[in-house]
Amino acid sequence: MKKFLSFLGNLGLLVLLAAVLVIWTHLPLVAVGGLAVLLVLWLVLFRRGRQTLSVTRVGISTLGQRIGASSVIVIGIAGVVGVLVAMLAMGDGFAATLQQTGSDDTAIVLRGGSAAELNSVLERDSLNVIEQAPGVARDADGKPVASAEISVVANLAKKNDPSVEANVQIRGVGDAAWALRPNVHITEGRRFKPGLRELVVGQGAQRQFAGLEVGHQIRLAGQPWTVVGAFASNDSHDSELWGDMQTVASAYRRGSSAQSVTVRLTSPKAFDTFKAALLSDPRIKVDVTTTREYFAKQSEGLTKLIRIVGLTVGIIMAIGAVFGALNTMFAAVASRAREIATLRAIGFRGVPVVVSVLLETMLLALLGGLLGGFVTWLIFNNYTASTLGSNFSQVVFQFKVSPQLLWTGIKWAMAIGFIGGLFPAVRAARLPVTTALREL
Repeated sequence: MKKFLSFLGNLGLLVLLAAVLVIWTHLPLVAVGGLAVLLVLWLVLFRRGRQTLSVTRVGISTLGQRIGASSVIVIGIAGVVGVLVAMLAMGDGFAATLQQTGSDDTAIVLRGGSAAELNSVLERDSLNVIEQAPGVARDADGKPVASAEISVVANLAKKNDPSVEANVQIRGVGDAAWALRPNVHITEGRRFKPGLRELVVGQGAQRQFAGLEVGHQIRLAGQPWTVVGAFASNDSHDSELWGDMQTVASAYRRGSSAQSVTVRLTSPKAFDTFKAALLSDPRIKVDVTTTREYFAKQSEGLTKLIRIVGLTVGIIMAIGAVFGALNTMFAAVASRAREIATLRAIGFRGVPVVVSVLLETMLLALLGGLLGGFVTWLIFNNYTASTLGSNFSQVVFQFKVSPQLLWTGIKWAMAIGFIGGLFPAVRAARLPVTTALREL
């Protein structure tokens, strides 16, 4: 019965610790700062707090003698924080790239039920209805600012390894595409000419794929295409190749259909009118979203997956780091048994001993968190990578090691330090004074 009650007690303690850690990792900076201020006030103003400071100073002064064991905690936690922050930075960078694409005053229209452009087909009659819908802005000549577009995927050799091919997205666009996306600007060469097999390439695609230098030719759909320019947009379009819509459709035998229509609205407020008009028109069945919302949704699935994988790997590594901290701190407590017993014998209570061991462990954990965060920022911040997007083509993006992610990593480090130091701290406080004093 006693063993069963002990098991229940340990299980309850683990559940309580898990709940505390979940709350801790979600605390904002202000709340953590408030807790830190309260701890400092307790250490300075109260008798047991001052006793804790005295014991902690003694423990910290011996870290040099335990440099090897202490480095186990620091390096282990640095590894956890580094992997966790790097994975989260990858997800945030990918999401930021897609979320920067589009705006609230442009809308994209797909066939009803289509999750992405590759799944959509819009016939010529539907294109006319969409372009003439209320809420669409018009240019100086009175023409609707709308671009019927087609998106296809082709294989090109990777620049760093020509023997490996990867998917690249080719977007056939209309004349209004440049007005719809004012952030797209030519950095080298010129724009393609309608009716010719010419391409302009995004700077991200140019870095990832071979043969996309201005003036070079590549073969697409069995035909030679000339790269006449390069552009920058600082969003997901950087990963694309652009050509004339009709020429791309002809090369890939798409006829007069398109896959999407992007339009400029008279204002963001006109979106509801534009959407309502299209959804209520019996001639067509379409889905309508702002371009900002559309591209943001394209990142949700992969971003969530990256976060899940990152947290899973981080938790597994954190468990290893906790055991490392436990072993190190148990050894530290054992080596300081007579010292701790002497302090207990002259009047120091259990609370200062527990808190001092926790402070020592969390200090080492903080050093590990700062080290892991700094190394990750140094290596991965703005590191360029690519992955498959929703259109099964490579999307080039940059890792974003933000202050928020670094703060998350430090909170994880402190949590690991707390768990790793709690049980050794309790053992130190419960250590029988007479037994410890007899140890040599």
